[in-house]
Amino acid sequence: MEWTPASSAAVDATASSASDAPISLRGVTKHFRGGGGVGDITVEVAAGEVFGFLGPNGAGKTTTIRLLLDLIRPDAGQIRLFGLDSRRDSVAIRHRIGYLPGDLALYERLTPRELLSHFAHLRGGPAWREIAALTDRFDLELDRPIRTLSKGNRQKVGLVQAIMGEPELLLLDEPTSGLDPIVQHQVHMLMRAMAAEGRTVFLSSHVLAEVGQVADRVGLIREGRLVAVERVSDLRRQSVHLVDASVSGPFDASILASLPGVTLQRDVEGWDVHLDVAGSVNPVVRALAELDLADLSVREPDLEELFLSFYEGTHGAD
Repeated sequence: MEWTPASSAAVDATASSASDAPISLRGVTKHFRGGGGVGDITVEVAAGEVFGFLGPNGAGKTTTIRLLLDLIRPDAGQIRLFGLDSRRDSVAIRHRIGYLPGDLALYERLTPRELLSHFAHLRGGPAWREIAALTDRFDLELDRPIRTLSKGNRQKVGLVQAIMGEPELLLLDEPTSGLDPIVQHQVHMLMRAMAAEGRTVFLSSHVLAEVGQVADRVGLIREGRLVAVERVSDLRRQSVHLVDASVSGPFDASILASLPGVTLQRDVEGWDVHLDVAGSVNPVVRALAELDLADLSVREPDLEELFLSFYEGTHGAD
């Protein structure tokens, strides 16, 4: 599996031009006195795209979102949203985006109905019927004080305030934290619906299965640096197959390991063998068929396995 390094010379060819891309970062760097931050982030996100931003805690995901929102300023580099300068045009930009922070804080004494009505008034819309469609979809109780709500219901309030008003760009920082699977599914459907309408979602998460379900592309950030940007479909095409086989008797595993594209995933355990197969699995299946085969499983790795294999393989290498 090969990943495309993210650098100023390697931005996805399908992204919009810098003149109108919903997100364009060029060489963006931000360092903090106590350590951390991001360095030389270069990426563009196209209209109609769900972009997954992956990395462990502390990698720089939230810092990047705060830079996009002009909540903090970069030490170097250029940030443009919809072709507008993130600092000079920040007020105009904010009219066009929705944002759910990872550290969500709400007015505890208000009810969701009061809070959402207040936000709608500040924005000059949307109408309550649009807000109600979202609260009904998420099964959100509207008339209890927010301080009495569970973490999941608070998260629903945050999601509704971010999504309402049909923003052109939605910035989501760990959006499904605390939500039950049914509501998570509703959020995923909304993301894809937004993309189908030509709107853009920037999804920061460490939940790899979630990103694999909804994202068109993924960016991997490690220790403040964006080290890879790939389409999810390309990742799956480039991935190896995982072959697990059980044989009813001893056999020579080196015969399998000598086949083209085959790597022993780990040592043979008893009469079981575990292989990575790059390319066609037919030669492996034919070789196994010559043995007294008891069980066979062939599958593609999920996004979590792809992520871990890449992350572990590059850890410490810059």
